[in-house]
Amino acid sequence: MSDRSADEPTAVELAQRVRDGELRLYELEDHADADTATAARRRLVGSHEGSAFDDPETALATTGEYAFPASEADSNVENMTGAVQIPAGVVGPVQIDGEAISGERYVPMATTEGALLASVNRGCATLDRAGGATARVTESGMTRAPVFRVDGVAEAEALVAWVRDAESRLREAAEATTNHGELVGITPHVVGNNVYLRFTYDTKDAMGMNMVTVATEAACDVIETETDAELVALSGNLCADKKPAAINAIQGRGRTVAADATIPREVVTEVLDTTPEAVAEINTRKNHVGSAKAGSLGFNAHVANTVAAVFLATGQDAAQVVEGSNAITTAEVVDGDLYVSLTIASLEVGTVGGGTKLPTQAEGLDVLGVRGGGDPPGANADGLAEATAVAALAGELSLLSALGSRNLSSAHQELGR
Repeated sequence: MSDRSADEPTAVELAQRVRDGELRLYELEDHADADTATAARRRLVGSHEGSAFDDPETALATTGEYAFPASEADSNVENMTGAVQIPAGVVGPVQIDGEAISGERYVPMATTEGALLASVNRGCATLDRAGGATARVTESGMTRAPVFRVDGVAEAEALVAWVRDAESRLREAAEATTNHGELVGITPHVVGNNVYLRFTYDTKDAMGMNMVTVATEAACDVIETETDAELVALSGNLCADKKPAAINAIQGRGRTVAADATIPREVVTEVLDTTPEAVAEINTRKNHVGSAKAGSLGFNAHVANTVAAVFLATGQDAAQVVEGSNAITTAEVVDGDLYVSLTIASLEVGTVGGGTKLPTQAEGLDVLGVRGGGDPPGANADGLAEATAVAALAGELSLLSALGSRNLSSAHQELGR
């Protein structure tokens, strides 16, 4: 795989130079091609005193079998040693009636949890028997919330007023840093002598975290230049990124997406081996009352399971599963049939940039037909959000039904888990 030229050092030589203190671990790509540098790190790890490898030459051998040039992952990882392989599969096809994606689609998922895809697939089959599921992105906006220090609450109030008057200038500064992002609003929050400004952007098909960080920094430069406020941190945790936060559950972050379906009674009884009444009661007592008693921000059965698996298969930021579990599942009996819905408040997804450029993850997006920029811009990321919501709804339906028919543990046993 390496395209190392004859005058470049070998992996063995590079590893030795690190041991001798001549080079640092992150400097190897400055002296050799990316694949040789990656191989050198495997040797270093394999010969390290604290590792359990018998032979440095074969250390991390499976990790070192990756299907793309290491240089293609330069923007995704540092100190690369190879790639971790996670079993990947698909669920479906399931009929999706979305605004950005429609028709019967397979949904890619990657996981190490046995029985997960089987469960979601059963939910997809149930939805398909019922005519499919409807999905819509109801809100969209990626946020970044810097925190400023002022002298006191009077100065905080003055800064808030200034920001409101100067919003068009701040928008101009922010949008000058990006060809695609649009600043759609700034929401101030005052806590004593702290002023948090929650910037919200339309990032189109990008998840947009890097985009909004750069754009917000440009706007903050204007604020510091023209006011007495001092920027303390570009992120003041009111964004809130990769942490459980009620503000995201209420106001949303990334995409707020909802999916629903009505399952005829006979489909519930025949396919899911339970009743609409049982599913509705379990959902109320488990997902609503139980979650409330636990103080949970998510009122669902296991939405994070499906979101995480889709994220891994399509190159999303896996840590943002935290926000992706901000979801409410509902179930009720309507005219004898089962109505189910799922609303995910803060699903942060993109189809350009980040991990979506890696070959296997790009293939995952191709399964859904949403790789790259959409037409209109944002349509592909909306489509990914809608498909994720439908798959997660299928997972909710399947698990609630398994609890209703009391076959959850037997299903795991039958699948050898």
